[in-house]
Amino acid sequence: METLKLIENDPWLKNHAPVILSRYHAAVKKEHEVTNGGNLRDFASGYLWYGLHRTTDGWVLRDWAPNATAVYLIGQCNDWSEQEAYRFQSIGDGNWELLLDENQLKHGDLYAFSIHWNGGKGTRIPAWVTRAVQDDETKIFTAQVWSPESPYEWKNTGYNRGGDAPLIYESHVGMAGEEARVHTYNEFRLDVLPRIKKAGYNTVQLMAIPEHPYYGSFGYHVSSFFAASSRFGTPDELKALIDDAHGMGLAVIIDLVHSHAVKNENEGLGKYDGTKYQFFHDGPKGEHPAWDSYCFNYGKNEVLHFLLSNIRYWLEEYKFDGFRFDGVTSMLYYDHGLGKAFTGYDDYYNGGVDEEATSYFYLANKLIHEINPNALSIAEEMSGMPGLATPLADGGYGFDYRMAMGVPDYWIKLIKEVADENWDVGHIFYELTSKRMDEKVVSYAESHDQALVGDKTIIFRLIDKEMYFSMRKDQPNLAVERGIALHKMIRLATAASAGGAYLNFMGNEFGHPEWIDFPREGNNWSCKHARRLWSISEDPELRFHWLSDFDREMMQWIREARLLDIPEVYNRFNNKGDQILAFQRGDYLLVFNFNPVNSYTGYGIPLEASKYKVLFDTDEQRFGGQGRIDHEMIYYTRPSGGITSQHYLNLYLPARTAMVLKKEPFRRIR
Repeated sequence: METLKLIENDPWLKNHAPVILSRYHAAVKKEHEVTNGGNLRDFASGYLWYGLHRTTDGWVLRDWAPNATAVYLIGQCNDWSEQEAYRFQSIGDGNWELLLDENQLKHGDLYAFSIHWNGGKGTRIPAWVTRAVQDDETKIFTAQVWSPESPYEWKNTGYNRGGDAPLIYESHVGMAGEEARVHTYNEFRLDVLPRIKKAGYNTVQLMAIPEHPYYGSFGYHVSSFFAASSRFGTPDELKALIDDAHGMGLAVIIDLVHSHAVKNENEGLGKYDGTKYQFFHDGPKGEHPAWDSYCFNYGKNEVLHFLLSNIRYWLEEYKFDGFRFDGVTSMLYYDHGLGKAFTGYDDYYNGGVDEEATSYFYLANKLIHEINPNALSIAEEMSGMPGLATPLADGGYGFDYRMAMGVPDYWIKLIKEVADENWDVGHIFYELTSKRMDEKVVSYAESHDQALVGDKTIIFRLIDKEMYFSMRKDQPNLAVERGIALHKMIRLATAASAGGAYLNFMGNEFGHPEWIDFPREGNNWSCKHARRLWSISEDPELRFHWLSDFDREMMQWIREARLLDIPEVYNRFNNKGDQILAFQRGDYLLVFNFNPVNSYTGYGIPLEASKYKVLFDTDEQRFGGQGRIDHEMIYYTRPSGGITSQHYLNLYLPARTAMVLKKEPFRRIR
């Protein structure tokens, strides 16, 4: 029987081999069907044909609207009226085309389509539009001609992300400044990129880039899939942001929302040509019960053409370095995984999986790496579907990484429900390192999800109301001291044990106070909680910079040591009663004392004969600690009995501290 490496690597999958092979062959068959002997990049070229384009002597507009009976261009060019000179011609297969003279449109013009169908008509922003703008007064979006005389000229054309383990700084342009307003691409480029570089991260993840009508959706209800959000600036300003990031050695990826689309009709794909089923499933299958949005029909080749072209567009037109795919669980399952506990392999290989979606993931990831072999493809997925981040050739779905979504949930549960003195260090290590051996994961203690209104960041859970009253250095407070100590330890344990990549949401590295709440009716449309107070991390009288300084030291170590390229993380020792945990990665030993009250002198960690030097620790005074750990000493293991007996590394372990030690060259004398 034919087999795949995915199945060979996991004996528990052998019972499900027929389903796995069937999905794999269905994906390969779909690839052959859509490419017709060519390649996926050529198939994913829709944006080069559809939409608005300059020609040698004018303009051409094309659209796909199979249910339409007539299509008109309306806008500033014709006083928003349907005129015969601006009527599209049907050219077959549901496609429409309009040719215009050069003087009939100009850069900056606002426009839309008026699409007619049997029994009605509607004003639509073109599905393939690359620029949509919102009226300040009416809040209505319209398409805008974007064709400047001088196209953006890239400076850092030779940038290549390479194979470095991603250290991801999750960011949102609009809330990236201190003022209570929507901030811009230019401000992010000038003010935030240098911060990210200084902080030691190597990858910027930008949220909310494709156009979305509602700012408060965090960019997850997309309306115009090929248009960079205009509320932050122009396409050229976004390109300059990416260009400058590349010049700093930073990769830039975006959240890609192909799991669903906003229901809006005038400014989205909803009932675009008068039917719901043009892009989406008809009936209940086409509506997401929790998100109030439409679900794409991945079995339709025209929809695959649209979505795969969208991937190529962002990679080639904006030179993004990859994607974090949002809502992968929702795409995989007919029930969207809602309220479902995934308890066994049968849950992944029954009739509840949308195999048209699994074929889409195969095509999407093959396309991404066909265009850029070093591009990143990350899946936000919580069911644990085997093979998600396994290579395509092995029978997987081809993502490079999956989000380790259980890790932040675990930390929250631990902080909320378990007293400090009962934290089980062995269980902590298990939760941090539990993953499939054939997959890499993006580990994180918290992301934007934990910072949203209704939830709490780790620092806010640890310190709570004392955040408002006791963050000055001259205000001693036990709750704050506990919070700062655990914040550093939690992030160090998570990052150092990460299964291939690490993520942090902007500002959380210095314990940004409070929550995120985008402007909405319930808060009087205020941006007060949709911003980042960078200045508090730079104020020498406040404690926040201690956390920022520690995070920078940690990132520098992880990056320079190429720590996350070392696949094995070994649990060298854990003592539940004492709450001591020691794990090793390559030549680096990390020792944690999670005990809230007990410090230990000469505590023995069982190791082979060796010697170590402390690189840094959470108790250093520069990080807000008490400076109790000696960095000058070289630490040698000592035998418990004779020279061949078990060796122990004896360390002073103050309560609620962690240290990073490096193994030094050692020659054993016999």
